[in-house]
Amino acid sequence: MSTATIDLSFPCNWRAEVLAARPLILPPRHFTYPNEAEEVERGALEVMVHPQDAQPFLATCALGFRDPMVPTGLWSTPDPEMVCAVSGGYAYLIDTTAPEQFTMLAYRPVLAIRAAVAEALLLFVGHRSILAWSRGGLAWESGKLSDEGVTITAIENGMLRGTGWNMLTDRETPFALDLRAGKLI
Repeated sequence: MSTATIDLSFPCNWRAEVLAARPLILPPRHFTYPNEAEEVERGALEVMVHPQDAQPFLATCALGFRDPMVPTGLWSTPDPEMVCAVSGGYAYLIDTTAPEQFTMLAYRPVLAIRAAVAEALLLFVGHRSILAWSRGGLAWESGKLSDEGVTITAIENGMLRGTGWNMLTDRETPFALDLRAGKLI
């Protein structure tokens, strides 16, 4: 698994640490994501989360892919109570005040994560589109931007610029998205 990234671009009401391995003695509060995962221990991301006003808990996040090209780590989100844990491209948004409440993103794998702080969005890049997460949850998902591979090149003035590969022309094609709505400009 790749080295864990820690990105605290947004303010958060928790602190967390990525553990090298699962503790031999599990803490009283331990949650596995997703709940129904089989053999989750193999390669899982183990995170000790310390919410500001609640008991700490261990989050065991099932591994997606053992590929250094997909992200692994922790990201703060526009909601200061939520932590985004990503394990081999599988992204879990966990409510630190109620860790049994979580969302596993449909992108499998997430290929990149970017914080658009001015717009209060956490952006998840997939093979063909981008998903934006706001304080209230899913803000938008773009339409198809690429046949295989989206790259963000800039985020500024409420706009996201990027490129996506077009299969018919066999070229990278530029695009621009309005970050408020996720629509092509």
